[in-house]
Amino acid sequence: MADFRPGTPDQEEFLRELLGAGYLIESGVPGVYGRGEAFERVRLGFDAKVTAASEEESPEHMVFPPLLPRRQMEDVGYLQSFPHLACTVFSFDGDEEQAAEQEHRAAAHEDWSDFQEMTDLVLKPAACYPVYPAIAARGPLAPGGVLVDAGGTYVFRHEPSGDPARLQAFHQREIVRIGEPETVVEWRNRWRDRSLELLRSVGLDAVPDVASDPFFGRSGRLLARSQRAQELKFEVLVQIAGPEPTAVASFNYHQDHFSAVYGLEMAADDGGDTTAHTACLGFGLERITLALVRTHGLDQEGWPAAVLAELGI
Repeated sequence: MADFRPGTPDQEEFLRELLGAGYLIESGVPGVYGRGEAFERVRLGFDAKVTAASEEESPEHMVFPPLLPRRQMEDVGYLQSFPHLACTVFSFDGDEEQAAEQEHRAAAHEDWSDFQEMTDLVLKPAACYPVYPAIAARGPLAPGGVLVDAGGTYVFRHEPSGDPARLQAFHQREIVRIGEPETVVEWRNRWRDRSLELLRSVGLDAVPDVASDPFFGRSGRLLARSQRAQELKFEVLVQIAGPEPTAVASFNYHQDHFSAVYGLEMAADDGGDTTAHTACLGFGLERITLALVRTHGLDQEGWPAAVLAELGI
């Protein structure tokens, strides 16, 4: 596997512990694991904390499947920035003879991709992507814009790794803010601080940091430097396993990127329209769960009573 990232000894040992304790269930593919009951108790407990913290803002709730129309991935330029992470859906479209040959190759675990054609679907790489065209379809937004809770849905990124915190399929709890630039920036900064409170309330040593997305190639390195310089992305870091802390939450200010793609606009007082800006926050629920296990131990009965109460366990 050419793009596989081996884990450090510490990460590999932590993965063995998680599998042995039943928190994770082996699938045979790096970064793709089942979740045991103990894991899900913690994940859902923290997810509920995010819900409680956000409900005071009365967000609109939207739930989308883990699939995304391929056209949307193409429209937003995902393949320019993150071609190495994209997951595309293919399907068989042939005759009986080809179906038989496909099965013959598959039974021998040989390459059978010759018989597969690209569909109009991709696996969703971020929970927020379907929100922008859905809101844009409504027309110009009233002053103040909208807040959308996109839930804690599965997202997919092709980055197989021996690090248990770097998964190919994981739940991203995402909330999206669309509105005037100053409204969006204020919201993002407020939630950056709120996230620290949420994570620290369950005993995690969380710290914020200016960050950049994993853009691809030489031009991507330039984009990353610009993103950092403008402080368009913040992350919250927690030590899990390995030499460096791991990002468990991120806060992105997109400026007018998605508005330019989908025509998101704010209704102006004079009857005209102005471009809306967007931001999103995302909590990596699996990473937060792993951070809690790493911090408090494999035996949940021994966790601090205050932490268990915060998680509703």
